[in-house]
Amino acid sequence: MSFARVRALVVVGLLGVLALAFVITALVRDTQGKAGTAEGCPEGWPLADVTLHEPKDVKINVLNATDEPGRAGAVADDFRNRKFQVKKVGNAPAGIDDVAVLRYGPKGVGSAHLLQAYFLNNAEPAYDEKRTDDVVDVVLGSRFQQLATTTEVNQSLGDLGAPVAPPGSCPAPEDK
Repeated sequence: MSFARVRALVVVGLLGVLALAFVITALVRDTQGKAGTAEGCPEGWPLADVTLHEPKDVKINVLNATDEPGRAGAVADDFRNRKFQVKKVGNAPAGIDDVAVLRYGPKGVGSAHLLQAYFLNNAEPAYDEKRTDDVVDVVLGSRFQQLATTTEVNQSLGDLGAPVAPPGSCPAPEDK
């Protein structure tokens, strides 16, 4: 074997050892290993469920805040056809100029994120840290026309990204 080949093998071997040492050092000194978990959360902050649920696991109340009677019932039927668990259907005080308002607490963050896609990210979020249930109130506003199609929902979820814990809350640890 020539001296040039030996020298090249030594250089490549040395680079491999240095790369391995660098990777090991980075893994040992990683300070973000617990990022996105409840560890380090300030005392008293609620834990937000940031899991993106399937429609069959999402509980909703559908409320009509428009002047059109029966709108909540029709939309509730649409949600039932899409496998959502509709708990209550009723009316809310009129005067909402948005497409919809999504009212939820820490346990409903992931569910509200999914529902946001059904309104093509045009629903107004209304997070209440004191709310203790996992039900999301869907309040239909005067600008509501129809729910998004399955393709539009999937595209909207891609645009929205992953659910994020609202300010003043911490992401709950994932169940494994």
